[in-house]
Amino acid sequence: MKPIRMSGHALGYLERRGFSVAEVEDTIRTSGWEPAELGRLQCQKDFTFGEQWNNVLYETKRVRPVFVEEPHEIVVVTVYTFYF
Repeated sequence: MKPIRMSGHALGYLERRGFSVAEVEDTIRTSGWEPAELGRLQCQKDFTFGEQWNNVLYETKRVRPVFVEEPHEIVVVTVYTFYF
């Protein structure tokens, strides 16, 4: 199993987009991968949320990392989150 490394860009959005490194790792390890732009890969996973985000109550949080699979590691380029 390859290690997962978060890029500085992805870590810079951690608080602003409301995801955790554990959620990103879980999503990559347990979800199906699909092609993304620029030869990258992406996947997504829904997590039970049941909390407020920007003063609105949401039941579900979707985490969608965009990453590159290198020979010895997976590098997460960015992470998108969606609340619903």
